Amino acid sequence: MNNSITNFWFSCFNASLNVFTRVVLIIISASVYHAFVLVEVLLNNSNVWYPERLSKLVESSQKNVSKFTFLTFRSFSTQAVMMNGFMRWLLRFLVSLLQVVVRPVTYLLNIKRNRKCPPPTNPILFKSATTLALMIRNKQITSEEVVKAYIDRCKEVNPYLNAIVEPRYDFAIKEAKCIDKMIASNDRTPEDLAKEYPLLGIPITVKESIAVEGMSNDSGTVFPFRNPAKKDADIVRRARAAGAIPIAVTNTPQLCMNWETYNNVTGLTMNPYDQRRTTGGSSGGESALIASAASIMGLGSDIAGSLRLPPMFNGIFGHKPSPKLLSIEGHVPDCLDPEFEEYFALGPITRYAEDLPLLLNVLKQPSAPDVPLSKPVDLTRLKFYYMEDDGSNVTDKIGPDVKKALEKAKLYIKSTYNVDVQELKIANIEHMWEISVRVLFNVQHVGNIYTDPKKRDQWVSVWPEVVKKMMGLSNHSFTAVAYGPAKKFFDALPKNYYNKLLTVFEGIKTDIGEALSDDAVLLFPTFPYTAHLHYRIFYRFLNFGYLTIFNALGLPATACPLGLTDSGLPVGIQIVANKENDHLSIAVAKEFEKAFGGWTPPNKELLNCVKTA
Repeated sequence: MNNSITNFWFSCFNASLNVFTRVVLIIISASVYHAFVLVEVLLNNSNVWYPERLSKLVESSQKNVSKFTFLTFRSFSTQAVMMNGFMRWLLRFLVSLLQVVVRPVTYLLNIKRNRKCPPPTNPILFKSATTLALMIRNKQITSEEVVKAYIDRCKEVNPYLNAIVEPRYDFAIKEAKCIDKMIASNDRTPEDLAKEYPLLGIPITVKESIAVEGMSNDSGTVFPFRNPAKKDADIVRRARAAGAIPIAVTNTPQLCMNWETYNNVTGLTMNPYDQRRTTGGSSGGESALIASAASIMGLGSDIAGSLRLPPMFNGIFGHKPSPKLLSIEGHVPDCLDPEFEEYFALGPITRYAEDLPLLLNVLKQPSAPDVPLSKPVDLTRLKFYYMEDDGSNVTDKIGPDVKKALEKAKLYIKSTYNVDVQELKIANIEHMWEISVRVLFNVQHVGNIYTDPKKRDQWVSVWPEVVKKMMGLSNHSFTAVAYGPAKKFFDALPKNYYNKLLTVFEGIKTDIGEALSDDAVLLFPTFPYTAHLHYRIFYRFLNFGYLTIFNALGLPATACPLGLTDSGLPVGIQIVANKENDHLSIAVAKEFEKAFGGWTPPNKELLNCVKTA
C-alpha cells in the first residue's frame, strides 16, 4: 500500500514537472517573440540603440511588445550597448523565482533515488592506463584480462548509473585476444611497442556524440531507425591505431545541449556518489562510468564546459585542450562555421592525471599547434593566480565547499613552493558572462534539430517544433527546442552591439594572455557548488559563466579533483593556462593529485576492505 501511494505521488510530481517545463517554454517563446518585434522596430528606425531613441518608439511598438519586454530591453539598451547592473539584477531575480518552483519539485522527484554505486573490488581497476599499458607490453597481464575486468564492472554499475548507450563487449574481447596473440608471437621489445602502440590493449569508452564505427551516433536524439556511425571519428581512429579498444558509447543530453545528462532515448544518467545527484553534462555518461571504475579513460567534448563540469561532479580529471590540438571531425552535432573550432574541443577524461598527456599525445592531429605535452615542468618557476568567480553579478558566488577546496589548493602551493598565489584582476572581466554567451551564439550553422537535412546551412521553421513541445508532442528535449528561439534572438540583435562586445573582449583576451604568458596558471572554480540534485540546473544554468569564459577565450583548462566534501561528494577546481600551454595546467593537476589523492572511489568507507581483499 505504501509503495502504491509513493508511486502515485512520484507520478504526480513527474507530471507536474512536465507541465512546468511547458509553461516555461511558453513564457520564453512569448518573450523571444516580443523581443524579435522590438528588435525589428529598432532596426527599422535606428542603427544604434539609444535610450532616448527607444522612448520615441514607445507609441509605435506598444501594440506589438508587452510592457515587461519593453522595459527589459529599455534597461538593456545603454549608451555602451552592454548589460547594465539593473539588467543583470533582473535576470538573477527571474531565475530566483524559477528556483522557488523548481527546488521543491526536484527534491521530491529525487526522494526515491538513494542508492550509491558499489565500490570496485578488482585490483586491475585501481591501476592507471599508463601502468596497465606497460604491464600488457611486458606480458605481466593480458589485454583480455583488463578488458573483461572493465566489462564486468560496466555490467555491475550501469544498472545504478544508466550511463551506457550501447556496448560492444563481444567485439572488444575479440580485439583484446588478437592483441594478446600479437604480443605473444612478436619479438619486438616493450619499448618498440610503446612507441608504436602506446595504448596497446587498453579499453576506452566514448561519448555517443563522437563517432565509433557501427555504434550509435545519434547524440541522444530520437530517430525512427537505428543510425550507427559509418566510420570512426578522427580521435577514435587515432586511439584505435595506438592499440585502444572501445568497449561502449556513453550517454549525453540531446546534441550535447545541456549541463544535465538526460535525453528521450536513454534517459537520465545518475551520479555514482549519490544517485539523486547529477553527473553534469554533456559528457556525463563518460564521467559517471570513469568515476565508478567502469572505464579507465574516455573521449568527450566541450563547447560550454563538458570536459570540466562532469569530471568535477564525479571527482576525476578532464582536459579541454587548446584550439585545434585535436581534430573535431566525426562529432554530432558538427558545424560548417570554421570559427567553431576556436571554441569547441574534443578531449580526454581520465581517473588518473598521468593518463591525460598519454592520451593527448596519441590523439593530437598532424596540423596541431606545437604543444610540448611531454615536457617536464618545474613548478617552482611557475606563477600562480586565482579568481573566485567570473566577476559578474549574474552568476552565484562560490559555495563553502568549493571555496574551501580553492583555499586548500592555494595553501598547498604557498607551503610547498613558497609562492604566493595572487588574485588575478582583469579590467571589464564582469562582462565576460555576456561576452561568452554572445560569442558562442554568434557561431553559425551548428547542427541542431532545425537544420534542414537537404541544405545544412539553412533551417526549417522553428515555431512548429516549439508549439509541439508546448503541447507535449515533441520527441526533442527542452534545451534542444529552446536553442532555436534563443539563436534567433541573438541573431536579431544589432551588429554594433556585438562589435562593442568584441572591443571589450579583445582587451580582456590581451590582459589575460599577458598575465598567463608561458609561465603561469590560473586556479579557477569549475562551478559554485558540488553536484546538485537532478534538474536543478534549470535554475542554476546562469553559472555556466564559470565554464564558457574559457571556451570563448580559447584557453586550455584541466578539471582537477581535490577530494570529497564532508557529505561525500567530489569537489574540485579547473586549472587554466595560456594557449598552447596545456602541459602547465596538466602538470599542476598531477601535483595536486599527489597532494590530495586524486580520484576517490564511490563508497570510500569500503575502500580499505577492497584494498586488503
